[in-house]
Amino acid sequence: MNPRAGTAGHTTLAFVESPVQLLNVLEWAHAHAHALRTKGDSAPGRTAAIPAQGGRRSGAGRTTADGAGATGLPEGEGLTLVVLSPTDPMTRGQLRRMAQLARDEGHEVRWEEARGGATAPLKTIRGLAPLLRGAYRVVMGDPFSRYVQLLLTITRARELVVVDDGTATMEFVAQLARGERLVRWHRKGGRPAARDLLFTPVSASARRRLRPGPRRTVNVFSSMPIEETPPGVTVTANDFAWTRSRFGPPLLTKGADLVGTSLVETGVVDGRHYLEAVRALAEAHGARRYFAHRRESPEKLHALAVETGLEVVRPELPLELIARRGPTGRTILSFPSTVVHTLPLALAGTEVRVAVCDIDPAWLTENASPRAQGFLSGVTGTARDVDRLSPVAPR
Repeated sequence: MNPRAGTAGHTTLAFVESPVQLLNVLEWAHAHAHALRTKGDSAPGRTAAIPAQGGRRSGAGRTTADGAGATGLPEGEGLTLVVLSPTDPMTRGQLRRMAQLARDEGHEVRWEEARGGATAPLKTIRGLAPLLRGAYRVVMGDPFSRYVQLLLTITRARELVVVDDGTATMEFVAQLARGERLVRWHRKGGRPAARDLLFTPVSASARRRLRPGPRRTVNVFSSMPIEETPPGVTVTANDFAWTRSRFGPPLLTKGADLVGTSLVETGVVDGRHYLEAVRALAEAHGARRYFAHRRESPEKLHALAVETGLEVVRPELPLELIARRGPTGRTILSFPSTVVHTLPLALAGTEVRVAVCDIDPAWLTENASPRAQGFLSGVTGTARDVDRLSPVAPR
């Protein structure tokens, strides 16, 4: 099926800026197709849309015998993934590999060099405007993104879908429910910068558009625990069914794997304290590999490898896919992050144990947001099917 086939009223545009966002759009598309199939099965006279399973592809541009397109969506309903490419090389590499997986599923991918120079944003927005005005549904991975907020001011979509961008989704939904301005959790509490104030009207407009109304529905597709839900917003659970149907189960190895975090890079945790905590955690649990977060600095990773002896691995795909494909340690150790919620879902049915280590308040920097400790504790405390570890004591 050509993703642009059919009327514009059946077109879905998805905007992603990170590999995890793209993964969760694929999960949403899989779940959406399944929901359509279930609805079709229960409605007399309707043809069910059957998503491809077990890695079988119908091939882009073809239609399956039951009337479903190669993506598993019904004929005439297409998904175009728009990658608003960042400049970070590691993120770009992961995004390109995820984009190929999306193409393998039959989706169209449009790669935008959205940050490739001073004129790139204007050129990108101008080029996307016709698609935005014609789209029936817009899927986004990061409602905090200024790029996405600008695009929201253009769209006339009748449906808006927010997929996970990690633990930030929890804060986004809570802020929307309380009618607060959209601010990332690790920045909340500080004074707005001048450019934040200049962008306030756009952010306020995006916040209004992210509220459901008579002509617009809003859905959050998430694996995160969401406690505060704005009136009229629908929350749909992401159980990583696509990931589990396409990859694994993994071969398990001895020892443990440790998952890195960018809390140092975002100014929340002191670098020296973090390195000492990693070393103590690795020694206590026999960790051998350290899976680096895509935003971790090369200098920090080099120091970590030298001082801890861990093998530093830069994953080519989101960790949920890496762990599902294997080989994977029988224990995966993490500090508070998205993976303590997503890995138990992606690894369901395996014998992998996921454990999370709390952040000691003494590790926080003096510039950390006043909400940092409470937010991180909430990430850990709401995680399901994980073992909770006390902060490790450095040597």
